[in-house]
Amino acid sequence: MHTFPRRILRLSGADTRSFLQGLVTNDVTRLDAGLIYAAMLTPQGKYMADFFLKADGDAVLLDADAAQADMLAQRLGMYKLRADVQITATDLHLHRGTDAPPADALPDPRHAALGWRAYRDTPQAGDTTDWPALYVEHLIPQSGVELTSDSFILEMGFERLHGVDFRKGCYVGQEVTARMKHKTELRKGLAQVSVSGAALTGTPITSEGKPAGTLLTRAGDEALAYLRYDRATGPMDAEGATVTRTA
Repeated sequence: MHTFPRRILRLSGADTRSFLQGLVTNDVTRLDAGLIYAAMLTPQGKYMADFFLKADGDAVLLDADAAQADMLAQRLGMYKLRADVQITATDLHLHRGTDAPPADALPDPRHAALGWRAYRDTPQAGDTTDWPALYVEHLIPQSGVELTSDSFILEMGFERLHGVDFRKGCYVGQEVTARMKHKTELRKGLAQVSVSGAALTGTPITSEGKPAGTLLTRAGDEALAYLRYDRATGPMDAEGATVTRTA
């Protein structure tokens, strides 16, 4: 079983949804239809954190990477000013799987192959899903690996993963993101590669001696990589391993 620790925050108060709507990349008005995948960005449009939002009555649950939860709670607290929003930790646990969804589950909005997510009072046991293999197969970036403070979410596939809405109006970092969408052809981004050799996550990739990217999540002989597309047209090198873009 591959574990990816999560923490669940609860946001409550009369202004919760309007507060989130002005901060996150996706349209919070769709919360009652299911899980929402979204991110918070810096004013310069760079990635800060990604998470799932779930309606919890009048409140909202925020399902975040455990390593980002304290930072998110602090940053949300800085933004709320006089808004009627309370941010509290919960003891809830994430459950997820790719089998038939239980009654309390909701589909993962990023990709159908990622199955379902549910939030319960007790920890999950018995999940044997090879999540890294699924992430590689379906180009799913993970916080702390593919998604870092240098990331732009469009280069990481957030539009394909239903993590950004271009009609919702302003949010922090929206102007840069919209400009990348409408005025720029992406020259770098997340890609699938095949790997022959022992290169690990974080290994630099070169093409004809020039920097071409970085090897990221690996599952067997397949991996994700952040690449310069113009230098990824043939076999590349990752400290002795051969890397070839496949998608």
